[in-house]
Amino acid sequence: MDLRVQGDVPPDPFLGAADLFETECSLADPVYVKVREDPDERTWAGHYADYHVLNVSRRAATSAMARELAIHELSHMARYEEGHPSHVQSTEEALYLGLAGERVERHKLAHCYQIANHMKDIYADDITLSVAPADKLLGFLESTLAAAIADRPDPAPTGSLPVTGGADPEITAVNAAFALALVERHDLAPPSHRLYDLARAAESDAAGVDVDAFKRRFLSLGPDPTASDYRKALVGAARAYAV
Repeated sequence: MDLRVQGDVPPDPFLGAADLFETECSLADPVYVKVREDPDERTWAGHYADYHVLNVSRRAATSAMARELAIHELSHMARYEEGHPSHVQSTEEALYLGLAGERVERHKLAHCYQIANHMKDIYADDITLSVAPADKLLGFLESTLAAAIADRPDPAPTGSLPVTGGADPEITAVNAAFALALVERHDLAPPSHRLYDLARAAESDAAGVDVDAFKRRFLSLGPDPTASDYRKALVGAARAYAV
């Protein structure tokens, strides 16, 4: 694999990620690792005509999760190169089809894009977890969900304006469903794991979200869907959340 790290960060986690990744998969196009200064974005993959870009925040690039995050993004690149429906289906097109004629608040529409990213992540992590140990990912899911629950807005006093800021309880509950689906899809932890307690707490904060129902949606994503089946699953998830 042709992977080049651009920026003044240690290259070892990214080179190590490439070495691990190549035990199971390969990429035809070169990968350029670009360090970004925005700390709120951890990692994301960009796909171009004859190369990929692994964008990574400086904070993520120097964290203990750098190698695992890089493997995750390389997995997205592999799904894109193979033309997997989850990675070539236009999210905007699917949401337009699924939500046409509905009144959807802007923040809920943004959350639908996050749900679509979770569906992509399911397929990327099928590769990630075949090459990388799951312990760090499990800890990452747990700490991220716990932080979001702790960051939820306090209820507004009766008669006052709604409180803004903090993690949105509804998308936090969907994120919990995604975490549980990933755990159960790959048998990463028993039902006694703290993630299940956190998911129940997230659901109790979001009366409009059925965590178990969203978990089943994520779990129902088969390994090789047709383009039509994947689009239907994406539309169904968006409508279940937003309508």
